[in-house]
Amino acid sequence: MTKGLVILLHGVGSSGDDLAGLGDHLAPLLPDVSFASPNAPYHFEHGAGWQWFSLTGITPENRPDRVAEARAAFDQTLQTILDRHQMSDRLDSVVLLGFSQGSIMALDTLVSGRWPVAGIVAFSGRLSSPQPFTPALTTPVLLVHGMADDVIPVQEGESAEQRLRALGVTVSSQFQPGVGHTISAQGAARAAEFIASCLA
Repeated sequence: MTKGLVILLHGVGSSGDDLAGLGDHLAPLLPDVSFASPNAPYHFEHGAGWQWFSLTGITPENRPDRVAEARAAFDQTLQTILDRHQMSDRLDSVVLLGFSQGSIMALDTLVSGRWPVAGIVAFSGRLSSPQPFTPALTTPVLLVHGMADDVIPVQEGESAEQRLRALGVTVSSQFQPGVGHTISAQGAARAAEFIASCLA
């Protein structure tokens, strides 16, 4: 039986295949752990790839509504993967790892309390969920963010950390000087350590 499952959640305009390479990189560091990297449910409107929710006309004010509207399709995607890996009754052995828009959706599962998984890794994300927050306090979070990120500024990661801590969530963070909107080797290594601790 697999020790755990890591579900990789890509960013907007990307695909599951794009993030699957990270799973290949992490696999030797996490023996007996399986990886899944699905496509988001909606076609990206401005080119190739997929999206969890639309960015057309998005503002800070309407972004929480977009996240809420994305929940049903997101949850269906997750449930399909969990069923395929026979992990529906083993959420304490599941970790969500998101990048950018994928991180937004991963953090939404936490603060909405919908998926009390073993842990969440959020690369280059932001906390954009609608309130009220009812987090699963048993789920720890790792936030990794480049300080040179010009797509989602590092201040969004710092704000997420402060707000999650205020809710009582166990949060670790790594804010990386000189790193842009990407997953660095250092960040991937930190994620591997965190995932191993969550699945220990």
